[in-house]
Amino acid sequence: MTSTHSGRRLHLATALDQPAVRTAGPYVDAARLAERGALDFVTLGDGFGRPGPEALAVLSRVAPDTARIGLVPTVTTTHTEPFHVQAAVATLDWVSRGRAGWRIDVSTTEGEARLFGRRRAAPADALWREAGEVADAAARLWDSWEDDAEIRDAATGRFVDRDKLHHVDFSGASFSVRGPSIVPRPPQGHPVRVVDATERPARAVAARHADVALVRAAHPGEAAAVRGELRASAAAHGRDPEGLRVLASLEVDLGDGEGAAAPGHGGGGPRPTPHGPRYRGGPVDLAQLVIAWHREGAVDGFHFRPAEPHRDLERLVNGTVALLQHRGLFRTFYPGATLRDHLGLARPANQYAATGGTP
Repeated sequence: MTSTHSGRRLHLATALDQPAVRTAGPYVDAARLAERGALDFVTLGDGFGRPGPEALAVLSRVAPDTARIGLVPTVTTTHTEPFHVQAAVATLDWVSRGRAGWRIDVSTTEGEARLFGRRRAAPADALWREAGEVADAAARLWDSWEDDAEIRDAATGRFVDRDKLHHVDFSGASFSVRGPSIVPRPPQGHPVRVVDATERPARAVAARHADVALVRAAHPGEAAAVRGELRASAAAHGRDPEGLRVLASLEVDLGDGEGAAAPGHGGGGPRPTPHGPRYRGGPVDLAQLVIAWHREGAVDGFHFRPAEPHRDLERLVNGTVALLQHRGLFRTFYPGATLRDHLGLARPANQYAATGGTP
């Protein structure tokens, strides 16, 4: 496995968002291109206030046409049923044979709330506390089946060993769920959970529950500070901070081809914008930025958001990633099969099987 000179493995991911696309083909093509570059995973945004197909459904369609790359849809925890959310994410993990992730998000606007009519919009702090409870409930439901609970014994007619199914009775501030789940334990145990930890209300959820935290930072020092805070908070929650990957989420505009980075970009770093940091320049300069930030220990890798989906993803994979691979700084093939393998994350133990009962 290749890595930068720091000795830490470099992780790369990309967004597949294509706002004008309504058919599956372009998403499949983009995911395949990212897979040719051996990227860890792709993300697809979603939300009740944005037009377009449902991210989880799209990536379920992408799954059979890809073989290794991780698939991470955004699924909001606001105005949704936690039991259904966990079952849908677990199903994606089965469909993709262990490559699913879940980008946890919240829905903050009154317009989104009116779509459901159940409750008014709430402050971000309260919604993220609820998101943390949903993440906790999901983990319990994923563990409600032990790995060998399925018997499938045709002779006796027994499908499942009931002693290896565990009841979940979880009560949060705004919901309650009971298990076991309707879906057997996912291939990864727990699909990979991703949280954008740029805004402070989301950081507690990222530190406690996320496997991958995204940070929109314009300077390596800013990213390093957030990474340090998240890892310290994870340790305070009893987690091993080495089990949390922190990626810089960066919009990239590679329209200038091999031209030098625009002033304020390249070696000077991305330029801040109201929508997050934006890099504008060539693939070679972007590779140098990736190397510099990772070598400094600011981040564990990058999550790219192409400004022009087709053009920039192609230049990213065939330019930036190819250069990193040529220099031995990023892998050229997937040594494992699951998203946890790509990220170097262990498969979680089943909390019920370990204790023999309710944790």
